Amino acid sequence: MIFVVSGIALAIGLTTLNAAIGQVASGTAVMAAAAIGVLVNGATTLLFLRGREHDLNVRGAFVHMAADTAVSVGVIAAGAVIYFTGWAWVDPAVSLAIAGIIFASTWNLLRRSTAMALDAVPSHIDLDAVERYLQSLPGVTAVHDLHVWPLSTSQTALTAHLVRPSSTDDDALLAEAAETLRDRFSIDHTTIQMERGGPVDLDENDGETAS
Repeated sequence: MIFVVSGIALAIGLTTLNAAIGQVASGTAVMAAAAIGVLVNGATTLLFLRGREHDLNVRGAFVHMAADTAVSVGVIAAGAVIYFTGWAWVDPAVSLAIAGIIFASTWNLLRRSTAMALDAVPSHIDLDAVERYLQSLPGVTAVHDLHVWPLSTSQTALTAHLVRPSSTDDDALLAEAAETLRDRFSIDHTTIQMERGGPVDLDENDGETAS
């Protein structure tokens, strides 16, 4: 949606740029209207500042409001130039520059949204580190079928098979693993299957898995 709005702003800016050449706009009126926008949008942006790194929805709202604030700041700058020079073309030119900034700032948001839609490993999780941690658990000799994917914009899930041949005290280990995965890696939902031998070959075992 932000890309669509930016595209509209770009089109309007180009159209207005052609119409503005040779005309004089009221710089004072432009700056006064934009100043109100800076106050309102800036205050709203601060509300989303803290949670923007952990929730994609919050980040989207933050980028949107930050873009609105940037637009207002750009309008004030354009108004000042118009006021002192009478260059009406500055206003649409600034609009074009702001549209470019918005496109650039939303690229990461689009990339993360696409990764989430494809159930890719969240960018803040080091899958190799997760596998090393599971491998280091007492009695674990192998880790396989490890999958990590986003359940939502703020929650992550993990499934894995751990080979632990010599121990039957799995409940305490599973509780410890779930707690560490949550605290260290921000993985909220964990499903781990314990196995006593090597990875199960489904073709050789008629579709049965070890438990």
